[in-house]
Amino acid sequence: MAFDVSELTALLDGPHAEVRAMVRQGLRPHAGLLRDSYELPRDEFRERVKDALLELAKTGQTGLGFPVEYGGQGDVGASIAAFETLALGDLSVLVKSGVQFGLFGGAILHLGTKGHHDTYLADVVAGRVLGCFAMTEHGHGSNVAALKTVARYDAETQEFVITTTEVDAYKDYIGNAARHGELAVVFAQLEVAGEGRGVHAFVVPIREDGEPAAGVRIEDDGHKLGLNGVDNGRIWFDGVRVPRTALLNRFADVTEAGEYVSSIESASRRFFTMLGTLVQGRVSVGGAGLTAAKVGLAIAITYANRRRQFEAASEDAEQLLLDYGMHQRRLLPLLARTYALHFAQDEVRAALHDVFSGANDGDLARRELEARAAGQKALATWHATRTIQECREACGGAGYLAANRFAALKADTDVFTTFEGDNHVLLQLVAKGLLTDYAGEFEDMNQLDLVRFVAGLAVETVIEKTQVHKLLERVRDALPGSGDEEPPVRDSDYHLAMLRFREEHMLAGAARRLKRGIDGGMNAGEVFSRVQDHVIGAARAHVERTVLEANVAAVRALPEGGLRAALEQLCDLHALSVIEADRAWFMEHGRLTIQRSKAITREINDLCRAVRPHAQHLVDAFAIPTELLAAEDLVGG
Repeated sequence: MAFDVSELTALLDGPHAEVRAMVRQGLRPHAGLLRDSYELPRDEFRERVKDALLELAKTGQTGLGFPVEYGGQGDVGASIAAFETLALGDLSVLVKSGVQFGLFGGAILHLGTKGHHDTYLADVVAGRVLGCFAMTEHGHGSNVAALKTVARYDAETQEFVITTTEVDAYKDYIGNAARHGELAVVFAQLEVAGEGRGVHAFVVPIREDGEPAAGVRIEDDGHKLGLNGVDNGRIWFDGVRVPRTALLNRFADVTEAGEYVSSIESASRRFFTMLGTLVQGRVSVGGAGLTAAKVGLAIAITYANRRRQFEAASEDAEQLLLDYGMHQRRLLPLLARTYALHFAQDEVRAALHDVFSGANDGDLARRELEARAAGQKALATWHATRTIQECREACGGAGYLAANRFAALKADTDVFTTFEGDNHVLLQLVAKGLLTDYAGEFEDMNQLDLVRFVAGLAVETVIEKTQVHKLLERVRDALPGSGDEEPPVRDSDYHLAMLRFREEHMLAGAARRLKRGIDGGMNAGEVFSRVQDHVIGAARAHVERTVLEANVAAVRALPEGGLRAALEQLCDLHALSVIEADRAWFMEHGRLTIQRSKAITREINDLCRAVRPHAQHLVDAFAIPTELLAAEDLVGG
C-alpha cells in the first residue's frame, strides 16, 4: 500500500500549488526569525516582523486577493491559500499580514467604493501605508452592534466627528496600532441629524509623521502571551474630524445635503451584510490554525520516528516511540483529524472564492458560507490548540525548549480560538442558520429573536425543518440494532449515518426545548440561556458531519491505488475517533451497543497500527521545509 509522497503533496496543495510553493520559498530567508524571536527584545522583534512583512509584500504573495489594477491578482482563493501557507513561518508575521492585508485592506476593498480603492489600495498592497482594523472595544468584543464609539455627522463642515464616548469604549487589542499603523478602519455608531444609523466603518488617520494625530491617543497593550512581534494597542478618539468621504460607503452613504441613504432598507440586515464581507478573516484563521497543527505533528511524528526509548520485551534494542501503541493513539488520530479538516477547509476556501468572485454570490450562498466559515474556524482552531499541546508532550522535555518551536506554537496560536470571534459565539451563528434554515429573517435575528422564531413554529414544522423523521428512515438500515446484521465498523456510509443522526437528533431536541420554554411562559432570554449548551452542541455536531463528508468525498474522488487506500484508513480512523469520543451520547440514544462500542475501540487501535508505517510519509507530504520546522534537536537540521 505504498504511495508517492509528492502525489499526496500535490493533492494537499490543490489548485494553488504554485502559490503555496512560492510562499514556502519566500519564508525560507526569514527562518532565522523563528530561532531569534524568543530572545529578541520586544521592540526589535516588532521591527524584524515589520521588515519581513514588507519584504514579502514586494513579492506580491500577500496581495493576491486584491484587484489587478492595485497590484493584486484578483484571486481570493489563492490569497487564502497563501495565508494558510504563511503560517509555516513566524506567526507574528502571519498575524501582522492578516491585519494589514486581510482586515485593514480587506475592509477598504469590500466596504469601500472606487474612490477609496483608488486612494488607498495600491499603497496598502505595496506596504507603503500600514493600517489597523479598529473594531473591538474593551467593553464590547463579540457584541459589535453595541459599540460605543460614535461618529456624528456635522452637516456644516461635511465632516464626521469621531469620539470615544465611554470609559471602556476605547478600541483595544488592535494590531498595528501601538507602533506602525498610520490609518485605521474605525467601526463606530453613525449619527446623522441626531438619529442613530447603526455601526459603520470610516478611514481615520491615527498617526502623522510617526506621532499620534490630533485628538487621537494611543497606548501599547503591553506584553502578551504570544505574538509579541505584533504591536497591539489601544486607541481613543476625542472629537477627531474626518471628511464625509471617509465613510466606507458601499452599503450606505451620507449625501452632501446630510441625508442618509442605503440600498439595504433593514438596519440589522445592513449590519450583517457589512460584517459578512469580512468572512474571509474566519476562513483565513481556521486555515492558519490547521497549518500550525501540521507543523506540530510534523515535528512530533518525525521525532517519534527517530527517538528510541526502552527495550521491547523480546529485543535488545530500544524501541522507536512511534512503535508504542499509546504513542500511536496520542498522535495518529490527531493526524487523521488534521487531514479531515484540511479537506473541509478546501471546500470552504472554494466556496469563499465563488462568493467573492461573483460565481455564486446569492443571499443563500453568502449565509451558508458565513455559517460554514464560522463552524470550520471553531473546530480547526480548537484542534490546533489540542494538537500542539499533545505534540509538545509527546516530545518530552525537548519539546519544552523554546529552541524547538513548541513554545512559540503554543503561545502564538492560543488566541486563534478567539480571533475573528470566540468559538462558542461562532457556533451560535451556525446554530442560527440550522434552526431557521437560513430564512429571509436570518440577518434580522438576534438570539432572542431566534428563540421566538423557533417557538412560533408548530412542532410538526420544527421536526420537518430539521428533517429528523426522514433521516431516521434513511439510516435505519445503516445503524446498529435496527436490523438482523450490523454494518461493518469500517464503513464510511455507516460513519456518515451516525454523525447525521446525531446532528439531526440534537437539532430537533434543541428546537423542541426552545419551543417548550416559550410555551411554558418563560422569557426568551432565560429560554436561550437554559438551552444554549444544547444549541452549541447541535452546531458542533453539524460541523463534525460536514468535515467528515468533505473527507469522504475527497477520498472517494481518488483513483484506486496506494494513496487512496492509505487515505481511506486515515478517514476511517478519524470517523471512528469522533464516534468513540461521543460514545456516551450514541449509547444513550440507542445507536451504539456496549459490544459495538468495544469493537470501535479495537478497530481504532488496529487502524493506528495500520497507519503507523505511513505516518512519516503523511507528515512529509505537508512539504514543510526543515528550516521552517525550527526544531533541530527534534528533527535534525
